[in-house]
Amino acid sequence: MAFVRALVLACAAASCAAFNPAVSAFGRVGSLRKSVSYAPAARTAPLSNHRAASASQIAMKGYEIDLTGKVAFIGGVGDASGYGWGIAKQLANAGATIVIGTWPPVLTLFERSIKKGFGEDSKLIDGSDMKIAKIYPLDAMFTDMSEVPQEIRENKRYAGLDHYDIKSCAEAVKRDFGKVDILVHSLANGPEVTRPLLETTRAGYLAASSASAYSMVAMLSAFGPMMPPGSSAVSLTYLASERVVPGYGGGMSSAKAQLESDTKVLAWEAGRKYGIRVNTISAGPLASRAAIAIKKGAAGERNYIDYCIDYNMANAPLPKPLFADDVGRAALGLCSELSGAVTGTCAYVDNGIHAHIHSHTHVHTRAHTQALIGTCVYVDNSMYTHTHTNTHTHTFTNTRTHKHRP
Repeated sequence: MAFVRALVLACAAASCAAFNPAVSAFGRVGSLRKSVSYAPAARTAPLSNHRAASASQIAMKGYEIDLTGKVAFIGGVGDASGYGWGIAKQLANAGATIVIGTWPPVLTLFERSIKKGFGEDSKLIDGSDMKIAKIYPLDAMFTDMSEVPQEIRENKRYAGLDHYDIKSCAEAVKRDFGKVDILVHSLANGPEVTRPLLETTRAGYLAASSASAYSMVAMLSAFGPMMPPGSSAVSLTYLASERVVPGYGGGMSSAKAQLESDTKVLAWEAGRKYGIRVNTISAGPLASRAAIAIKKGAAGERNYIDYCIDYNMANAPLPKPLFADDVGRAALGLCSELSGAVTGTCAYVDNGIHAHIHSHTHVHTRAHTQALIGTCVYVDNSMYTHTHTNTHTHTFTNTRTHKHRP
């Protein structure tokens, strides 16, 4: 409970911070120099996934977050509609230098859109537009260029581009910026996402895992050596990792489960090796361009993501719209010193829908096992209870020298 309380307070503090770029210490807290008012506004039209800049200005007394001088690399941003952009914007609000990795096939379009401007979606708290220091081509399906097949190299969508693998991208960022203090994994792809799991091919399943889960391992492996102690890495997951979400198929639910499991292992390994923290955010559904593409409705029909959003609005403890900036502020909290002792966690930023679904999961209407379906029955002398209550206690390989502490 103490840990959960600490995480909630940290994220709440980040959500309520007014940013002052005058202090250069990483995530430093200090006296607030100015306050601005916050006026909640209803979402009147689905034109943007971001609140207006004025609605993001939340007054708070006693704390401020400043990331001036810190470099944030956000992999997987290709437009202004998704969570990656929302995270980048909130990090920019705190003064971080924003560096982005973009999927090569949409790189030209994204750069053109940046020049044209994204309007209110680019506005920071001070009224200025978010500045992107540099954009790199990044295809997270490939750890190094030796893995890129010939058909991709010759694909016209990759024409004129080279060194878009994870290692080459990391090397380029190091040459240009010298370090990365914040690493954001906003990547996912399942070529067969519209197929039920029973109809998913091995190739489709493995592709989803490669792009959506292993890419985080590869990114942290490549960027970790240039990340100073105290740095932070954050990825994005989804509730389908632990609950059934019909329509989210093709092995994507499995890939998200892998990502969450890897988060704990990477937190241990990267924490001990580099002194950095690793967390993931389970974000609720958002009508981003990528989410809309999962399954578009026919003429006169709604998209799949619209039904997901409607379900959340109808059933979540907080029946209100979820914005990319909501997830962005939570990520800011996890990447700041306010969460300096938080690692290996999955933070739910979904208006509480995970709690609603969880409360109905193990309610059985019959006393016999005929009523049990889709469950995991634990026959382990209550070991499940022990490990569940000690979720964030790492496993020691040398148990002879370790004294258990409750």
